[in-house]
Amino acid sequence: MDFTQILPYASFGAIVALIWFVFSLLGNKQERVEERLEDIRDPSRRFKESSAERDGVGNMLNKAAPTLSKALKPKTELEESALKIRMANAGFNSPNAPQAYLAIKFISMIGGLMVGSSFGFLQYGMTQNGWTAVVIGAGLGFYLPELILAYVISKRKQAIFLTMPDALDLLVVCVESGLGLDQGMNRVTAELSDTAPEICAEFSLCNFQLQMGRNRREVLHDLGVRTGVDDMKALAAILIQADRFGSSIAQALRVQSDSMRVKRMQIAEEKAQKTAVQMIFPLVLFIFPGIFVVLVGPAAISMMDSLLAM
Repeated sequence: MDFTQILPYASFGAIVALIWFVFSLLGNKQERVEERLEDIRDPSRRFKESSAERDGVGNMLNKAAPTLSKALKPKTELEESALKIRMANAGFNSPNAPQAYLAIKFISMIGGLMVGSSFGFLQYGMTQNGWTAVVIGAGLGFYLPELILAYVISKRKQAIFLTMPDALDLLVVCVESGLGLDQGMNRVTAELSDTAPEICAEFSLCNFQLQMGRNRREVLHDLGVRTGVDDMKALAAILIQADRFGSSIAQALRVQSDSMRVKRMQIAEEKAQKTAVQMIFPLVLFIFPGIFVVLVGPAAISMMDSLLAM
């Protein structure tokens, strides 16, 4: 074996050794001062410590996340805030969610780099095609978490939008029956936890924040930002205005629920109108050829027989 054949294996081994070395450094225990600060910041961490020690991979990932995400950390506060909003839109409200996401993104990029380098160098050697495979693998690994996060955000927004009118109707009934907004959201959470888990989780978080003493306006504003749904933002703005001016919350909820139902019906009608146009392509590609063969086939065979008999 010459040098060009050994070089891909050597590169792959060097990358694996580097990653193992980084994880071995990150696997060291934190200092006592840092552990005490973490215990003061999150008291529940003391009860989770034993289970975290048993979960070796999860414990290593938690320790490695700050260092791994440092290279991809947003440079400005605006970018960091935008990342936190995206994570909240996907349903990850933990303070460590952006850091863990960046760490996973970095690990995915390293994994794509390893796969691309192993495939490219083994298949093409140290050529331009080999290096192109390395770049493509690293790029796919880097953008794969972005695509997954965008898909999760889209599905969650759609689920909240579709279940929001039913939740608002139940909330209107609760408020008109004499319950407050907090108790109404608790009732909605208890009744619709199976059919609408996304919006119930948001209402449950709002109730928790209100019980912790946060201002109602801030909680409602965060509800609209966290979900990322325009109708939820409009609902939060309406409730804030109703709370500020002392108007009826039930009437505001009823108006918003009616407008959302009309909007959902219009979307359904729009999709129904698009169906006729969308059916043209399957008809032309799959149905019309079969009909053409059945109708024109016998006549074509008869014409061919007549021409051959002449």
